[in-house]
Amino acid sequence: MRSSNHVIGFLNFMTLLLSIPILGGGIWLSSRANTTDCMKFLQWPLIISGASLMLISLAGLAGACYRNTVLMYVYLWAMFFTIVALVGFLIFAYSVTDKGSGRPVMSRAYQEYYLQDYSGWLEERVSKQSYWTKISSCIRDSHACNKMRRIVRGAPETADQFYLRKLTPIESGCCKPPTACSYVYINETFWYPPEGQVGPDPDCYRWNNDQDQLCYNCNSCKAGAVASVKTSWRKVAVINIVLLILLVIFYVVACAAFLNNKRLDNDEPYGETRMEKAQPSWLNL
Repeated sequence: MRSSNHVIGFLNFMTLLLSIPILGGGIWLSSRANTTDCMKFLQWPLIISGASLMLISLAGLAGACYRNTVLMYVYLWAMFFTIVALVGFLIFAYSVTDKGSGRPVMSRAYQEYYLQDYSGWLEERVSKQSYWTKISSCIRDSHACNKMRRIVRGAPETADQFYLRKLTPIESGCCKPPTACSYVYINETFWYPPEGQVGPDPDCYRWNNDQDQLCYNCNSCKAGAVASVKTSWRKVAVINIVLLILLVIFYVVACAAFLNNKRLDNDEPYGETRMEKAQPSWLNL
């Protein structure tokens, strides 16, 4: 069972290396946090995740390499709580992303998003003004709307070409007015109001051709953000399932290493201390 110490030591060395870029990325974002709310919004999850992974890896590495029972005990409990937290996150992620989806639009390839189609914790969290200020800042800083512009055969794309595009939830909800508003397409992010009254949707009056405003204050933009988070969380959940399986395997190997250390400390038959004590005393003269 001594090989279990080597295995767990190697695995923790790899996770230690992985924690360095995660922690470094959080520190880098922290140094830039005074420039954008988007950076500030993302820095702490990275710093906490990287630091936690580094501490757990160091405890497991030291415990396995030096057969330190106390460190291995701490490592096992940390791994146990990490596994429990991952299971909790998976349950939570699927429970808060089970409602809402985009609505198809006639004669359009893209879908449109309505905040009333979503409900629960995620929708309330995104809609809350203090959080929406940070999220909308992230959307602006990503320049997602500016990246929508396309040149087709040396000329800007036409309305018919734009209508055939499959837009992301953010592009559909934040970068253009809702189709029901009947705005006239000029380019991807510039639309003329229709002659007469616009549609009944309050977002029709929130749309602004100012490139710093567009539909960032629209409910459709918030719905697009919720839909985007929902998609991201589902992808992260799949990754976490794989990570959970790996952590369970690591945990089993770590338990084997821990039991091996306890056997050595208790001078069981295969321990070095036991073998030394079994030697006749006259051999030490």
